[in-house]
Amino acid sequence: LPQPVWSPLAPKTIELKSVEHYEELALTIELTVQQLLRDHTYNTVGNFLRFYKEYRGSDEWDLKRFLRQYRPIITDGHHTCVGLGLEAIERLHQLEARWSQLAGALQLVSCEEAVEDTTAYTASPYPPSHIETEKEHVLVCAHISVAGRRGVLLLDPGYHVARVITVMEDGLYPHSGWFTQTDEGTVKKEYMYAFGKNKDYVVWEVAETRGHAKKAYVSLIYVARAFFSAVDVTERRNLVYDFRSWLGRDTKGQITAGIYFSIPDGIALDGHMFTLLYTDPLSSVKHRLKLNFSSFLNQVII
Repeated sequence: LPQPVWSPLAPKTIELKSVEHYEELALTIELTVQQLLRDHTYNTVGNFLRFYKEYRGSDEWDLKRFLRQYRPIITDGHHTCVGLGLEAIERLHQLEARWSQLAGALQLVSCEEAVEDTTAYTASPYPPSHIETEKEHVLVCAHISVAGRRGVLLLDPGYHVARVITVMEDGLYPHSGWFTQTDEGTVKKEYMYAFGKNKDYVVWEVAETRGHAKKAYVSLIYVARAFFSAVDVTERRNLVYDFRSWLGRDTKGQITAGIYFSIPDGIALDGHMFTLLYTDPLSSVKHRLKLNFSSFLNQVII
């Protein structure tokens, strides 16, 4: 796959005179993000189907070679984290009349998920061009200075986060700290973002609880430079993941309806299932139904 590329320029910083001034900015951004979550689904099904159809219609039989040559397209209604991040930046540009520094400071930044050795990963100089680098996720970032205190604000519509994530270098307010992203009774996910020793990275900690089982993992967000390869690397890599989902969200980032499934190893669909989920609007209870793909190939059953 193409090597990831970052901007050679240091990011611009939004200068804010007080915490109250920042709170006003964060609230305005948050409302925009919440509307985005409501208006756009998270969809990794559409880009996969387009990729499949173009591969089948091409003269190239080698899938790996086709993937390298393929040019991913971001289209409305088929947004992964990349498309959602770009859409968020476009919408936030409309706030420029009130917040003149905002448009120039917003950028996509890369994220390496589930990093086992964070010390070794963050020890390398810019850019983070490890051979094992995947950069499978992107977020929106803007550097901020609140009354002289430095930090970043992050937006993550790809993971359904309906708030502005504030990460201050000193860890003091308005630093977000730990917050609960989802709590469905059987599954609870909590997030925390903080700068590590290397201030080029934000450390993203995830604590997941399923019943009595708990697990934790750490991802690294590179905030020192804008990520120029969101489409060429992140979107392209998404095409060959073996898990697909298409999810509608409300303004709080909660899933309202959708489907998800893994890609079978072979071509046979017999016995391969997908999950249909929806939230009852009256009781707010989530319902999940497992259905067989092959049933939808049988006109009698349908």
